[in-house]
Amino acid sequence: MTTTSKPLTRVGRRTPPAVTVASWAVPVMVVGQFALLAIVPVVIALVGALRHARDQTVRRAATLLAVTYAIPLVVWLTRPAGAPSLSKDIHPAFVGLIVAASAALIVTIHRARRR
Repeated sequence: MTTTSKPLTRVGRRTPPAVTVASWAVPVMVVGQFALLAIVPVVIALVGALRHARDQTVRRAATLLAVTYAIPLVVWLTRPAGAPSLSKDIHPAFVGLIVAASAALIVTIHRARRR
C-alpha cells in the first residue's frame, strides 16, 4: 500500500484585504482634510492586523500607524482652545508622520504576502 504526501502548505492567517484598504485610506483621508473620520480606517487596520495578521512586522506597523494618529487626536481633544476640527489643528509634521506610517504598513503587508 503506497501513500502519497501532500505538499506542505502555509499554516496561518493572511493579512485581510480590509487592512490593506484601510492602510491606503488613512493617508488619503488625512491629506484630504478628513482627519477625524480617518479614525475608522485606523481602527480597522489596527484590529485587523492584531487579530488576523501572522506577520509580526505587520502588527508593529499597524500599531505605529495607530500611535502616530492617536497623538494629534489626543492633543486636539485635550487642548482647551483648539481648532474646531482635527484637520485644521493637526501639525503638518504629524500629517507627514501618519502618511509615512501608513506607507510603512502598506510595504510590510506587501512583503508579508510575497513571503
